Amino acid sequence: MTYKFDIMTQTQAEEIAFNWHYEGEYSFYDMEADQEDLEEFLDPETRGNSKYAVFNNNELIGFFSVNKVDDITFDIGLGMRPDLTGKGNGLEFLKSSLEFVKNEYKPKKLTLSVATFNQRAIKVYRNLGFKDGITFIQDTNGSTYEFLRMEYQC
Repeated sequence: MTYKFDIMTQTQAEEIAFNWHYEGEYSFYDMEADQEDLEEFLDPETRGNSKYAVFNNNELIGFFSVNKVDDITFDIGLGMRPDLTGKGNGLEFLKSSLEFVKNEYKPKKLTLSVATFNQRAIKVYRNLGFKDGITFIQDTNGSTYEFLRMEYQC
């Protein structure tokens, strides 16, 4: 699969925020589940040039965010359209995302945080070389959740 990464437009942000709904425990990842996250995602200034819409054959299939932590480290986040999750698409999506960030940003290290209940995502991250870091507790989406910080050496 060939993925294309474009700076996210307002229309794309609204499509993702209001129309992408995940099932079961994964509804945690619905943008509307956390008002503060939703507001940040929808605000063009906050979003800036750090969030990308990801396409396959001109079809919006995901999003990817990149935030500089320091001179060598970038923190990433990603999401795939709900109807594509849990079907073995994550590995290729993550591979393409890693290639994109390496080519565009030239990081030495990448980090990401994932809810510990999301074992299918953690498995994909580990398969591509992410290493487990610390776990931490964070209040979000109206409750408290445990997250795993993961690191990838480029």
